Amino acid sequence: MWSDSFSGLARNIVRRISWPINRLAILLAATGIPPNVITWSALVANLWAGIMFAAGRFAAAGGMMILAGLCDLLDGPVARLENRVSLFGEFLDSILDRYADLILFLGLLVYYVHVNRFRYVILAGAAMAGAVMVSYAKARAASLVPESGIGFWERPERLVLMILGALTNRMEVVLWILAIGPNITVIHRILDTWKQTEGGVRSLSDRPPAPDAAHASAGAGTSTPRSGAPHFLTRSAGRGQN
Repeated sequence: MWSDSFSGLARNIVRRISWPINRLAILLAATGIPPNVITWSALVANLWAGIMFAAGRFAAAGGMMILAGLCDLLDGPVARLENRVSLFGEFLDSILDRYADLILFLGLLVYYVHVNRFRYVILAGAAMAGAVMVSYAKARAASLVPESGIGFWERPERLVLMILGALTNRMEVVLWILAIGPNITVIHRILDTWKQTEGGVRSLSDRPPAPDAAHASAGAGTSTPRSGAPHFLTRSAGRGQN
């Protein structure tokens, strides 16, 4: 499927840029900059990208999204090099990723309202809902069933597609895809969770135990990428990916 090819392309990009990212992380770690500052910098870059979207400057928005993605790639390695890995770092990264998603789509909503293209206002709203619900569905399913990461449209894939759409001025096509694909993944996760709870008959007392803190991805960039999603534009496979 084309989605598998897209994931393979993203993973190949990561392999090619891993060496310069690691070298840059070493330089940043030598300065003693806190990893959470880099995480906040990613949000600021995405905020500026949202403003550029609202102004109709899509290429500039795509450039700022690339800068934000670079920060997302760096905060985990910097945290490891500085021995500042923490569970709070993972929590903060996930929360700020959600805000970043909302900011980007809000910028698109403002632009399409301003130019009176209400069809794309609806599409941007549907894409925003899909981005939020993909993450929420995964988080809620994880509290109920052992396997909750089913589906293709994780955050890395969505961001790569948005960057490509912004840089090539094909955001309308991207919005159609993002309005449909992530919401299909939400439905897929609902059905998968329903099946794993034996058709909805399992009680809350049967839920799986919470993952051990030592087994969970403890802070910035410590988890192992799952096989189905690219480790791209995120601090780690367990962060900012859903």
